[in-house]
Amino acid sequence: MNSCEMPTMGSVARFKAALASERGALGPFMITSDPAFVEAAGHAGYDFVLLDMEHGPGTFENLQNLIRAANVAGVCPVVRVPRGTDIWIDRALDVGAGAVLVPQIDTAEQARAVVSAAKFSPVGTRGTCRFVRSAGYGAVPGPQYFSQAQETAVIIQAEGKKAVENLDEILDVPGIDVLFVGPYDLSSSLGHVGEIDHPEVIACIQGIIEKANAKGVKLGCFADTVEGGKKWRDMGVKFIGYSCDTYLFYQMAKADVEKFAR
Repeated sequence: MNSCEMPTMGSVARFKAALASERGALGPFMITSDPAFVEAAGHAGYDFVLLDMEHGPGTFENLQNLIRAANVAGVCPVVRVPRGTDIWIDRALDVGAGAVLVPQIDTAEQARAVVSAAKFSPVGTRGTCRFVRSAGYGAVPGPQYFSQAQETAVIIQAEGKKAVENLDEILDVPGIDVLFVGPYDLSSSLGHVGEIDHPEVIACIQGIIEKANAKGVKLGCFADTVEGGKKWRDMGVKFIGYSCDTYLFYQMAKADVEKFAR
């Protein structure tokens, strides 16, 4: 009988190593429903692909195919789940997510609920089934699966002023691997809509970085450009959610059209 390994866990280890490195981890948000884009992104060398179930048009039936493409290319599939209920966390992990990104976390209570939903007992309350895709449909022995699955990553998204006000308590919640800051949402909550380079926004993010570093929690941030991502990295951010697959394609296609027209 052939032995079976959990399909995503190798990429999770590489993702965590990138987070711990001086370089940090870089990956695009992905809203297309085509596995080819995910596979190509993995072959390009990104540390993760951020499969967006909050703003993208994909379904959970389609999500497993996107994750399969990530597994083929050896890149870690991070799934941003829709807001509102822990069942999406459970389902994303069941089909092979290496990490979950959960939006709109404003309190420590909400953060604890996320960790609980993402971890099996005794750490959390995730439903136990060993016949799901992440366990090789039962090919991975139950004890091995329930133990190794605890290594998947938990990323929570702090998107506004309320989260910043509760930051100390949120960062004290055990089991959080990355706190992700949305600079656009943060700029809006601070009264500077879209001005992500406003001094007050930058100062607020720097304060978040300092608090997260002091408590051993990695920080993530969105960047429109590679240059913007390097700026955040130089400030201490380790997880860079970069642009969006469709926008990256648009930029390259537009540049080609303009070159052809000259």
